[in-house]
Amino acid sequence: MATKRAINHGTERDGDLGESLRRIRKERGMTLIEAGARSGMPMSTISKIENNKMSLSYDKLLRICNALEIDISHLFSGAAAVGKPAAPAASGRRSINRRGTGYAINTPNYSHLYPAADLLNKRAVPIIAEIHTRSLAEFGELIRHPGEEFAIVLEGTVDLYTDLYAPARLETGDSIYFDSGMAHAYIAVGDGRCRVLSVCTSDEPNQEAMYASLGEPPAAAPAPAVKKSKK
Repeated sequence: MATKRAINHGTERDGDLGESLRRIRKERGMTLIEAGARSGMPMSTISKIENNKMSLSYDKLLRICNALEIDISHLFSGAAAVGKPAAPAASGRRSINRRGTGYAINTPNYSHLYPAADLLNKRAVPIIAEIHTRSLAEFGELIRHPGEEFAIVLEGTVDLYTDLYAPARLETGDSIYFDSGMAHAYIAVGDGRCRVLSVCTSDEPNQEAMYASLGEPPAAAPAPAVKKSKK
């Protein structure tokens, strides 16, 4: 069973994602069946998550939040559900997390620590994960979620399994950037502690094209059409 706690600058407070999910779903006037259909998960899975009887990996959190049309931080904070506003431009916002602080979720496969959990509508979601699983059979079904993911090994040795490539072994300091739409799993190698910093991007359409266009000169305006005189 997943356990979780919210931590802010070293101060711990109780958190209950299951309760938050149930309350927000009911605020939306959504049944378990509707929530399951929108998230692509069985109704029984939603019910288990609401009753804290199922582990919450990042992909499950993302699918639930997309189904409820809320930001992931609403589940962490227990705030009232509101629609997803556009991310503010040049707002100067920031979030500082001291060592070991963030919103923690412990599952059989990973212990996840979410820094900057107080910021809504982030373009990227940082996750510090301690990896518990030592084999693919122990891990179970691989996970996938929209967007891209960057990971760097902070401690230990990790094998990254995907459904398209042979396993990639990553030592401390090694990093990888990949399409997180591929099914994937981080597996700890050896008996030592394994920790990974993972940064998951949102699935923004045409984002790379927008960035690439910033360095391009503006297109020249088309020349005005010249009318021919009638003779």
